[in-house]
Amino acid sequence: MDLATTLTGFVALYIFMLAAFTGYEIIGRVPAILHTPLMSGSNFVHGIVVVGAMYALLNATSTVEQVIGFVGVLLGAGNAAGGYVVTERMLEMFKPSNKAGDKKAKAAAEQKKA
Repeated sequence: MDLATTLTGFVALYIFMLAAFTGYEIIGRVPAILHTPLMSGSNFVHGIVVVGAMYALLNATSTVEQVIGFVGVLLGAGNAAGGYVVTERMLEMFKPSNKAGDKKAKAAAEQKKA
């Protein structure tokens, strides 16, 4: 292993640690009301992860690389789809319910029948 490869590994580790710390600090300070828009943004990031995994799978030469690429695509796609499902369910919670309006509509329909 030469010096250039070692420095590249340390730089990659440094960037990963910096991104993890920054992400933790940013997410920790997000108020609850902004959680749903933040989830939508993270779903976009998961889509980019799927594209990266597909690129890795496309360039895989050995069986191990192909398995890792396939698992990456599978997990990334599952994570993105699950994120959209959770976001949709959260948005449903913010919609007003029309239970009182439904009762009035049913009562009006029953009066028309009578």
